[in-house]
Amino acid sequence: MSLKVVKTALYIEVTEQLRSMIAGGVLSPGTWIDEQKLAEQLGVSRTPFREAIRILASEGLLRIEPRRGCYVTELTEKDLDEIFPLMAMLEGRCVFEAASKANKQDLDALEILHKKLKACAEDKDIDRYYATNREIHLAIQHLAGNEWLTQMVHDLRRILNLSRHRSLHQRGRIEESCKEHLAVFEALKARDAKKAETLMKDHIQNQREALRHLKFEQRLTA
Repeated sequence: MSLKVVKTALYIEVTEQLRSMIAGGVLSPGTWIDEQKLAEQLGVSRTPFREAIRILASEGLLRIEPRRGCYVTELTEKDLDEIFPLMAMLEGRCVFEAASKANKQDLDALEILHKKLKACAEDKDIDRYYATNREIHLAIQHLAGNEWLTQMVHDLRRILNLSRHRSLHQRGRIEESCKEHLAVFEALKARDAKKAETLMKDHIQNQREALRHLKFEQRLTA
């Protein structure tokens, strides 16, 4: 029996490229999507580009307004207040399940990531810290081994990526975030699932508070 290599549909590739541009801040929240310019930039026709727009709009990353066009979603304070508690609950459950499933090799790998995270925090390298932080969350999610949980976390993380990175710009937040992560890891190593869950929930909610304080500080200096 011969196997056929299925080529990825062009609109899927365009979707991934646009998603990366949004996650990386190239297309920042509130940005109007210039379809013609971006389609030309990506070297594709309007048809696959518009299909990609439709998919990203269904994911909540883009907002389509009749007669005005398409914009990168800009999360409101109400959105953040509603999403962060859900994310805290889900990521808390991830570390709870991971605590009973992680073996020594898994914990050794996490140890390396946490040492890297600490180094990034000491250097105040926000971009590298964020990337390493994401690796840790994904690793814990993988250790939980719950596909339904993974999908829900993945969907919400896409939306929160629009604002989550900014929380690290709040004065002292990168050091606090690192301290919180290390505490979660200690509980994980001790197989204390409930404590790890509680600490992870607090960690996620503290990100929300950091965003709130950052917004307040920006108003004062505006």
